[in-house]
Amino acid sequence: MVTKESKLGLVVAGLLLGILMASMDNTIVVTAMGTIVGDLGGLESFVWVVSAYMVAEMAGMPIFGKLSDMYGRKKFFIFGLVLFMVGSALCGTAETITQLSIYRAIQGIGGGALVPIAFTIMFDLFPPEKRGKMGGLFGAVFGLSSIFGPLLGAYITDYISWHWIFYINMPLGILSLIFIAIAYKESPIHKKQIIDWSGAVTLVGAVVCLMFALELGGQKYDWDSTVIISLFTGFAILFLIFLFVETKANDPIISFAMFRNRLFAGSTIVGLFYGAAFMAATLYIPIFVQGVYGGTATNSGLILLPMMLGSVVTAQAGGFLTTKMSYRNIMFISGVILICGLLLLSTISPDTKRAMLTLYMIIIGLGVGFSFSVLSMAAIHPFGMEQRGSATSTSNFIRSLGMTIGITIFGTVQRSNFKEGMDNAFAGMGANPNGQTLGDSRALLSEEARKLIPPQILDKITDALSISIVHTFTWALVPAGLAFLFIFILGKERMVINKEQVLK
Repeated sequence: MVTKESKLGLVVAGLLLGILMASMDNTIVVTAMGTIVGDLGGLESFVWVVSAYMVAEMAGMPIFGKLSDMYGRKKFFIFGLVLFMVGSALCGTAETITQLSIYRAIQGIGGGALVPIAFTIMFDLFPPEKRGKMGGLFGAVFGLSSIFGPLLGAYITDYISWHWIFYINMPLGILSLIFIAIAYKESPIHKKQIIDWSGAVTLVGAVVCLMFALELGGQKYDWDSTVIISLFTGFAILFLIFLFVETKANDPIISFAMFRNRLFAGSTIVGLFYGAAFMAATLYIPIFVQGVYGGTATNSGLILLPMMLGSVVTAQAGGFLTTKMSYRNIMFISGVILICGLLLLSTISPDTKRAMLTLYMIIIGLGVGFSFSVLSMAAIHPFGMEQRGSATSTSNFIRSLGMTIGITIFGTVQRSNFKEGMDNAFAGMGANPNGQTLGDSRALLSEEARKLIPPQILDKITDALSISIVHTFTWALVPAGLAFLFIFILGKERMVINKEQVLK
């Protein structure tokens, strides 16, 4: 006999598997990126494998959030699962970086439904006195995904094939689908709304224009070229249209009314900057390990492991502390630790010992982990059931926006610094190996190809790469510092267990 408690357990298991699948996918890809680039080429375009997923996920979040408020959570969570698995299967067949980026976008659309709807269902199912514990559990899954993702991705990449890092999503997705389909019975309370398609199109269009401008500027086109100026102009026009459309829409994709609530506004803006800062460490540490230290994807995965262990600890601690401390005080501690970690990362070099880099990563993980649970809970805290889907999706949308723009900007910073370093390193030598050795991007990130490069040349290349990544970590202090400033506007709210605060 299936009891109500066992059904609830199956629902939670299904939600956690969905979150694990969506969040682990990014960490698997990041760890394997050096090998993927070594196989497919495209070092100059590898950030699009990550950013294509995030742009698509970002576009889907607010739309699926509103749809779940209107028509129910279950059907759109299941839709997200199915689409994510289809995208995963396609990614495993990719033969070029361009194909992989397109298939990752399909995955991203599915991911746009999974994470925000999972958190919303959790808030629907559990009373306030249990949300701190459950929020910590859900937040910890992000950390756990970052542990198993790098290790699993590294093992599969080194001993099977990087194609299989995508196929691993299939059994997880099927289990999640079965659990939710048979066990989740949702409330019939829904709120009819109108999807703000014009807002979604103009905002995503503006972000894509900005990303292409930053990605192509100074590389394929000069910064003052017609193409780049047109892209920046397109971004400005679309963004202004978006702001205008949102003031006229009955149900805007990003509700400015929600931002009148101090806690929601503060937590959402802090999440925006946290997303940008965290991605710098997550994306460039594996590249540093493979490109500067040399080694396999397993080395990169093991280097990321301490950071993710730290994030698991503080994600759980953050959920527990929400009933003891204000959201602001918890995030203040988080912000101090994160800034310290980034400061330490900005000092690394090829001579930095692995043990020291490991310590720095633990500090980064401890700082970021709080945000996984605390910011999501703070964003939903002021709202009732009929608005939670929109609140969760908007919060996650803004955080993904920060991550997406951060990846693009940091990619531009790293690439331009690397090019400048290469030019300086080989000035006066008559030839820049960048055109020969690094024109084929397999050379720096493939162990076999590195062995063919003369040691004195390889040292100059790795020095240039190291300096470019360190500069990127230094720039990551900017969003981390801005996040710290906005933490102070969160107010004194904390999770209240004797009554539920509802914003009408």
